[in-house]
Amino acid sequence: MTSNKPSLTVFCGSRHGQDQVHIDDAAAFGHWLGEQSWHLVYGGGNVGLMGEIARAALQSGAEVTGIIPESLMKREVGLEGLSRLEVVSDMAVRKQALIDLGDAFVVLPGGLGTLDEFFEVATLLQLGYHRKPIVIMNRNGFWDPLLALVKQQVSAGFVSQKELDAWHVVDSLQALQSCCLALLGSRKTA
Repeated sequence: MTSNKPSLTVFCGSRHGQDQVHIDDAAAFGHWLGEQSWHLVYGGGNVGLMGEIARAALQSGAEVTGIIPESLMKREVGLEGLSRLEVVSDMAVRKQALIDLGDAFVVLPGGLGTLDEFFEVATLLQLGYHRKPIVIMNRNGFWDPLLALVKQQVSAGFVSQKELDAWHVVDSLQALQSCCLALLGSRKTA
């Protein structure tokens, strides 16, 4: 990003899920981003946790950039009133833009798309294509099965412990905020 503001790319569900705490966390984190005068980059949708975080961030004065493929524009209805909404040709272009625009990545609860985005940035970090932090919000153990799988891959010799250790796993909104401040708080927010 050319801005002095820290820019967080958030990967999260296009559905709300069944646990109200995830909805509340997404909205509260969006408000917090606005209070910090940080920049939110996300998938551009008006639905699910994506819509919750983006609306809250906008309401609190954050700059919000959405990246959405043409095919999902109708399905997810791109959120109106964003600082910037980029409609791109496909999911691969979307992912690359989300990766390029963020200074760090935050993974909130979500489905297969969230997993796809997470594994893309985790793999690129492993291969040295970026050095951007990855923060996983593991409220109520949502990502425990994923973390257990990767720990099994470490035990089996397919993943090194340093790759797993590179991820910042937090289990509360306060820990998420503290982690983001520790990772990006030294940047100017002018």
